[in-house]
Amino acid sequence: MEAHVSGFRRILVLAFCVAGIWSAYIYQGFLQETLSTKRFGPDGKRFEHLSFLNLAQNVVCLIWSYIMIKLWSSGSSGGAPWWTFWSAGITNTIGPAMGIEALKYISYPAQVLAKSSKMIPVMLMGTLVYGIRYTFPEYLCTLLVAGGVSIFALLKTSSKTISKLADPNAPLGYGLCFLNLAFDGFTNATQDSINTRYQKTSAWDIMLGMNLWGTIYNLVYMFGWPQAIGFEAVQFCKQHPEAAWDIFLYCLCGAVGQNFIFLTISRFGSLANTTITTTRKFVSIVVSSLLSGNPLSSKQWGCVAMVFSGLSYQIYLKWRKMQRLQKKKKPM
Repeated sequence: MEAHVSGFRRILVLAFCVAGIWSAYIYQGFLQETLSTKRFGPDGKRFEHLSFLNLAQNVVCLIWSYIMIKLWSSGSSGGAPWWTFWSAGITNTIGPAMGIEALKYISYPAQVLAKSSKMIPVMLMGTLVYGIRYTFPEYLCTLLVAGGVSIFALLKTSSKTISKLADPNAPLGYGLCFLNLAFDGFTNATQDSINTRYQKTSAWDIMLGMNLWGTIYNLVYMFGWPQAIGFEAVQFCKQHPEAAWDIFLYCLCGAVGQNFIFLTISRFGSLANTTITTTRKFVSIVVSSLLSGNPLSSKQWGCVAMVFSGLSYQIYLKWRKMQRLQKKKKPM
C-alpha cells in the first residue's frame, strides 16, 4: 500500500514539474515573440533593444537565486566561489543575446528549431577536435535534426510571418542562432569543469554566479557610456509601460522555470528534464503557429517532425544507455 502511495506521489510531482516547465517557458516564448514583433503605443514603435531582455533576466534571476540560497541553503561551505564563473559569464552573456537578436530576422518557430540542433556543433567539435567516434544511431539523430532545420530554412516563409519581422534576413538570423549554440557549448563545458572541481556546488550557486557576472557584463555594455542602448531601452519602457510589464513577466517566467528544472533534475534526473524541455519546444512552435499568427506550411510541419523525431530518438538512445549502465551496476 505504501509503495502505491509513494508511486502516486512521484507521479504527481512529475506532473507538477511538467506543468511548471511547460507553462513558464511556453509563456516566456510567447512574451519573447510579442516583444520582438509587436508595435507598442499610438506611435506604433517596436522594442528594438532585445538584448536588454538578458540584463533584465540576469537581475531577476540574481535576486531570485540569492533569496533561494538564503531560504534553503544549509550553510555548508565547499561550493564554487562566485569569481570562478567569470569566463562562463562572458559566453552566457553573448550567446543568449545573439539568440534573442535573431528574432529580428527569423520567425520564432524557426529560432526554436535552430536552437534545438545543439547536438550538431557538439558532434562536430567532438569529431574534428577530439577525434571522438559516434555510433550510427547518433549520426542518424544528427542527420534528422540538421536536415529538418536546413530544409525549413530553405522553404519559403509566409508573407504574414515576414511582415511581422523587424528586418527579415534568414542567413543572419540562423547564423546568430548557431553562434548562440557555440557559445552555449563553451558555457556548459565550463560549468561542468567548475562542478568537477567544486563538487558541493549547488544549482543555486551556479545560478547566482552566472547571473552575477551576466549582470556586471550587461550593465557595462548597456550603460557603460552616454549613448549606450540601455538608456534608450529604459526610456522606451517609461513611454510604453505595457512593454515594461511584458519584460518583467518574461524575466519572472525564466526564474520560475529554473526552479522547476532544478526540481525535475533533483527528483527524476537530467534525462527526464531533457524529455520535458524537448516536448516543450514542440508545443511552443504549435502555440506560436496557432496563437501568434505564424502559419506553417505542410512541408514546414514535416521539417518540424523531422527535427523532433531526431531529438526523440536521441532521448531514447540516452535512456537505453542508462538502462545498460544500471544493469552492469547490479550485483551478480
